[in-house]
Amino acid sequence: MNKATLRTLLEQVQSGYLAVEGAIDQLRDWPFRDLGEAVLDTHRELRRGHPEVIYCAGKTVAQVRMIIAALLEGSSDILATRATPEMAEVVMALHPAARYNALGRTIVIQRNPQRLTPTTIAIVTAGTSDQSVAEEAAETALLFGNQVERINDVGVAGLHRLLARLETIRQARVIIVVAGMEGALPSVVAGLTGAPVIGVPTSIGYGASFGGLAALLGMLNSCSPGLAVVNIDNGFGAACMAAAINRKTEDSSGQ
Repeated sequence: MNKATLRTLLEQVQSGYLAVEGAIDQLRDWPFRDLGEAVLDTHRELRRGHPEVIYCAGKTVAQVRMIIAALLEGSSDILATRATPEMAEVVMALHPAARYNALGRTIVIQRNPQRLTPTTIAIVTAGTSDQSVAEEAAETALLFGNQVERINDVGVAGLHRLLARLETIRQARVIIVVAGMEGALPSVVAGLTGAPVIGVPTSIGYGASFGGLAALLGMLNSCSPGLAVVNIDNGFGAACMAAAINRKTEDSSGQ
């Protein structure tokens, strides 16, 4: 349930169109719904502005199906991350309009078309190998109502590639920079732009990268101001932060 649906419900009760008992029936699973193996946070969209997201890693196909079937009884948009092709198959059997991004490993069910922000979130990758994490971020940001500009494969090994796209990057309200190896790209971008930069270290790299730890530590020790860092491979978390900044800035500007 979000602000719009709750407002409609209350207005229907106020006008007499809906009986109090009918409203109680609609609110019976609020603020959470216990499914046994999972407890859905049905209050989250009202509280945070976006619904609960399903993290599929560690879940069975049956569990993912059960959770999404329950969410489909409501009206909110649905996002599942780290989903396998098998999970996508059962979800699309439930809801044929579901969209599976195999590279980003996301399932999106968008039932509430919304006006996208006039401002943009740029998602910049150091290399093609980082695109899986970047696509998770892109799908999340899009579902949460943000314009997204993808800028791929502009890492520091060929800095001219980044400079060629710099004007586009500078037009973004928020910038997500996804990089593995030594994780240098977010520092470079933060030093060349005035927008908030969110660094996402990835687990891409050779042995001494320690599964992304080297990139994480490199970003945390950046000398470029205005750089925030999320956890390794956490494209979803970066998009949540970027969307919150983008929306809050838009609201403050009166757009």
